[in-house]
Amino acid sequence: MRAIRTLFRLPAALLLLALLAACQTMSGPGLIRSEVTAELTPESATAIAGDMVGRLAEQVGPGTTTIELRGDDGPFGPALEAALREWGYAVVTDQATKGAVVTPLAYSVDPFEGGVLVRLSTLQVELTRMYTLSPTGAIPASPLSVMQRGPEAAS
Repeated sequence: MRAIRTLFRLPAALLLLALLAACQTMSGPGLIRSEVTAELTPESATAIAGDMVGRLAEQVGPGTTTIELRGDDGPFGPALEAALREWGYAVVTDQATKGAVVTPLAYSVDPFEGGVLVRLSTLQVELTRMYTLSPTGAIPASPLSVMQRGPEAAS
């Protein structure tokens, strides 16, 4: 009987460890960690940021919220901030946001199969798209993937 209990405890412990490890990779509830591991030129960062923010505006509504943007100092972070402002979003980066209603936004740009895989993530939606880089910028190489989260996703 004792051997059977031990046998059932091992998978439960492994599941618990896996769940805890998954929590450590998030930068907030439901958000990815902002990170750029791909080599981007300023032109490609601007092209990708402009396209992704345009798609975000389709989901969230342009200029309807204040975006809390935390990320790196490479070319993509500033390009994303500029694109958000062009679309009418208020953007806070290092400012204290206690008491303010803000939407946290995280991003990742990773090399993948000869291009880059880009994700923008908020608590309500996550957008993913593949891009092919060129000397003059970047062009979408896949359809946009949209994952809705939260109460709005159920309606």
